[in-house]
Amino acid sequence: MSTRFGYACLNMTLQKQKPRITCNRGMIKRTFKAKGIPYASQLALQNVKDLFTILKWNSLHNIKVFRITSCLFPWASEYQLEQLPEFDLINRYLKMCGEFARKDGQRLSFHPGPFNIMASEKNHVIENSYIDLNLHGKIFDLMGMERNHWSKINIHIGGAYGDREKALDRFCKNFEGLDESARARLTIENDDKKNLYSTKMLYKSIYSRLKIPIVFDSHHFECGPQDTDYETAFLMAVDSWPAGIRPHCHHSNSRRKYEDEKVRENAHSDWYYEPFNDCGFSVDVTLECKAKEKALIKYRKDFIIAEINSRAA
Repeated sequence: MSTRFGYACLNMTLQKQKPRITCNRGMIKRTFKAKGIPYASQLALQNVKDLFTILKWNSLHNIKVFRITSCLFPWASEYQLEQLPEFDLINRYLKMCGEFARKDGQRLSFHPGPFNIMASEKNHVIENSYIDLNLHGKIFDLMGMERNHWSKINIHIGGAYGDREKALDRFCKNFEGLDESARARLTIENDDKKNLYSTKMLYKSIYSRLKIPIVFDSHHFECGPQDTDYETAFLMAVDSWPAGIRPHCHHSNSRRKYEDEKVRENAHSDWYYEPFNDCGFSVDVTLECKAKEKALIKYRKDFIIAEINSRAA
């Protein structure tokens, strides 16, 4: 099997349709206070309906790797999913999405937001992280996905707080407090800042203790701590994945290098200028450039098809 590529969260082609197809309908806090759970339920129902449409679009375009947005349920920390007036119908659509993805061979994942900091020194941050990560696990359960790392919930460790080792210890301790639905799917990712966590650090301090798989991010490798070479870091990440489950990686290019020299170093480009180096392994890769599925289709043409044609020549 060869490396497979997918995209994240939004489908720009479908968003331009009328009515638009999107999964991230939300509202500001003032609106939520005014309209409450019934309105959140309406938005969530339309989000999961459109998720099903996106999965069907992916199938038509032979896309087998897709990250679901974490914005399916607006203000989800403020209620239980079962409180939503349309929950039965929402649940039905989630089951349909899961069944369709499994039959079509689409690998689905989540990447919850950066406020999920399991290494935090603050109890309320940990409790809020539990709420959000457990919600993601529950959604996958409702979709009928197995509790393993095929359907991953990927996060970063969080801050170093002046002492990386203590922060990593807190992460390991707090990991045990997650529900099984989240704990069984959790993965960790190397960081894009030099004062945070490399693949090597994660391998030695987290994987060695908890066996949590590592998602290797190629762009973060370039921006983050340079404590080993690319291939060594990549192979560590690949080795962290359990037998029978393809390693999952992220790839993007530097916006500063190729598109706008004024932006921050770790900014993602809109398009692709360099291919992903899988070091000869078959992995799944979420492409994180801002042009979403359009960048993926162009990537296929520029790199994958071009390579096939080159070999055939």
